[in-house]
Amino acid sequence: MANQAAERAGQLPPGEARYPDEPSTQDIISRDKVAAPGWVRSESYQFLGDEDISTDRYKDPDFAQREYDHLWTRTWQFACREENIPEVGDYYVYDIGRHSFIVTRVEDDKIQAYYNACLHRGTMLRAPGSEGYATEFKCPFHGWSWNIDGTNKNVLCDWDFPHVDRDKFTLPQVRVERLAGFVFINMDQDAPPLAEYLGPEFMAHLDAWKLENRYVHCHVSKVIPANWKLTMEAFMEAYHVIETHPQVAPSNADANSQYDIYGEHVNRFISSLGVVSPHLKGQVTEQDVVDQFTVGDASILGDADRTLAEGETARQRMADMMRVMFEQATNSDLSGVSDSELLDCFSYTVFPNTFLFAGISLPMVYRFRPVPDDHRKTIYEVLFLRPVPLDGECPETAECVHLDESQSFTEAEGMDPGFGEILDQDTENLFLQQRGIEASAKQGLTLGNYQEIRVRHFEQAVDRYVGGGA
Repeated sequence: MANQAAERAGQLPPGEARYPDEPSTQDIISRDKVAAPGWVRSESYQFLGDEDISTDRYKDPDFAQREYDHLWTRTWQFACREENIPEVGDYYVYDIGRHSFIVTRVEDDKIQAYYNACLHRGTMLRAPGSEGYATEFKCPFHGWSWNIDGTNKNVLCDWDFPHVDRDKFTLPQVRVERLAGFVFINMDQDAPPLAEYLGPEFMAHLDAWKLENRYVHCHVSKVIPANWKLTMEAFMEAYHVIETHPQVAPSNADANSQYDIYGEHVNRFISSLGVVSPHLKGQVTEQDVVDQFTVGDASILGDADRTLAEGETARQRMADMMRVMFEQATNSDLSGVSDSELLDCFSYTVFPNTFLFAGISLPMVYRFRPVPDDHRKTIYEVLFLRPVPLDGECPETAECVHLDESQSFTEAEGMDPGFGEILDQDTENLFLQQRGIEASAKQGLTLGNYQEIRVRHFEQAVDRYVGGGA
């Protein structure tokens, strides 16, 4: 506790304290046999203050309305993957609050997105959350229709609408950009380009991952009874692991995870796996770490021999086994992938509502959206991305499995049971947190300077938009 006491005594600047007498994430990674690339070895922490975060943002419906007016209308949002709309005429409806957009491929290499509303009397042209194929977008109410490029195709009884210039009656569009296999939309015509919004450091990291060469293996959605920001923040730190996920603590270096921020819209943590939690130092052996290791698609390990040779570390054994077994399971070549990329959890928040996980063991995407008309609920989605097989034959994109609020994530088709249990543990805390915030006499959240920096960074971004300062 020496460095923490020093910080309290003013000997260390705020935010510089780390778990005492334990190796850092970079120390752990530096010992790996297959060295990590530069994007893994980088660090980018900043102290951003230590004042409480007001809880009004989680419980005030007026705050939620300001988010709809000033945040969701001005930010780049992940709408779908390109493989959701592989052919010309394929479409995917992306909904955010009261807004809805038809994202469609209009040419082999061109994607557009339209406000999902008929220009006659406002009826939705496609149902919320739907996807499919279309040669036109036709209103089910009065039959007005538009070509897939957004131009008007038909006005029923056009003799009665001499005031309608059909050449100008095209479907209004939002901005669309594609990146690493993802399709992003932005309602703000004056917003900066996506690459500028994300920043050069993150763009360099993203380029190294080649996420465009992955496909959606599993997609699960569930409504969580908590504000969308609370739900996101539950996944922004490893501080909760020892209490919430005791089954993974023996193989998770939770308290010495690394936290970084990149510009205004991106942050990350790196949590090393195959290493005992500092909280359990002296209580768990290297062999225990291997025996209790579980992460993501851990079932791939099957009945592999986990017995360590003398002097062998649990982390190295896990990396060696997982390299071979992930290659076999995915029919892909991972020989150039570092041990860290195979093992560790790399979680990047892309503001406002997406998490990208860059590693091989946890190749995931999270997306969070507020439930329309209920700021106390969130649509939470988990997508697992697997490498496209070496033969180039990409499996079909998984359809989304929609769970009821009472269902366990373990019930979703394609979900690894061990990881489904972890998601259940994460989300079961949220109902109590939402209710606790509303019941509390304390009107603020108190955050750690280092382990909860992503939460502070995220909420400062929220404030810039909701306060009109972005």
